Amino acid sequence: MSRAFVKELDGDEHPETLPPRLVSPHPNYVTPQGLEQLDRQIAELKAEWRKLRKAETLESRRRLAEVQRDLDYFQNRRESALLVPVEAHPEAVRFGGTVTVAEDEDERTFSIVGEDEADPEQGRVSWTSPLAKAVHGARVGDLRIWQRPKGNLELEILEIAEITCP
Repeated sequence: MSRAFVKELDGDEHPETLPPRLVSPHPNYVTPQGLEQLDRQIAELKAEWRKLRKAETLESRRRLAEVQRDLDYFQNRRESALLVPVEAHPEAVRFGGTVTVAEDEDERTFSIVGEDEADPEQGRVSWTSPLAKAVHGARVGDLRIWQRPKGNLELEILEIAEITCP
């Protein structure tokens, strides 16, 4: 790209100050994989920060501010992380476990993980979610009600295992 199309900072222009990312009021429980994920995110953000720290354009300074905000957030989350060991053969649904449930005529399998690890599309739900709360403590064969905005759903616990989501 030609330098003619890159806005240079003239000293009077500063990227806006970004508000900090909101931190959950809940304990920061993490699985071993979640702790590794936090470490990877911090390393990636630090590498990007090093590349951007001598930023000359307004856009790159804005990106530097975003990276710094995210780095502060993830470092805070890493410092507050409470590692919960994964149980090899759990008898009840708990944090770090994987559970298979029957809902209506379908089955759903998901792992209960920390808030920063959650990715429902990948089968990882936060321990603070209504779904995780509905099944917490249940054993195979138990029936639980998942209270959802679009209506309650009865879940039957079919299988409980250690965490399987990467």
